[in-house]
Amino acid sequence: MEKTWKPTVGGVLAIIGGAIEVIFGVVVAAVGSIGWFFGMGWFSAIGAPLIIVGIIAIVGGTYALKRRVWGLALVGSICALFGPWGLLGLLATIFVSLGKGEFK
Repeated sequence: MEKTWKPTVGGVLAIIGGAIEVIFGVVVAAVGSIGWFFGMGWFSAIGAPLIIVGIIAIVGGTYALKRRVWGLALVGSICALFGPWGLLGLLATIFVSLGKGEFK
């Protein structure tokens, strides 16, 4: 089957969304860890899952670029949905889904 642009664009969008999630998660966790005396210690509980989900999105995006393990690429693009940048994850999920036939 001929390679199309869909998995590539989906992978790039998932990686960008995942990178934003990781950066946002680190900032939120840092604010929570230094801001415990302002009553913002619970921010750390939000930051850690964002970092983990962001890493999964980056790994899934990488698999989408390589067109390997469609399931992991799809999970990565879905993980890019969490946060205000969710449009990137939505588009990544759509493009990875449309390019399913190109994966090994």
